[in-house]
Amino acid sequence: MKDNEDFEEKTKKILAGLELAYERMVEFKKSKNSKIVVSQNGKIMLLDPLQTSSK
Repeated sequence: MKDNEDFEEKTKKILAGLELAYERMVEFKKSKNSKIVVSQNGKIMLLDPLQTSSK
């Protein structure tokens, strides 16, 4: 059971870190007024950070 609890705890920490990194990236892109580049269905898309919620 301890291994499962450790795994869940690490998973939660990793997800929290990814959410924080995303929020910081959006704020950085807003401050520099640069586009966010993503791939969606194999196509490259440029998103306006001012229209993107940081969560």
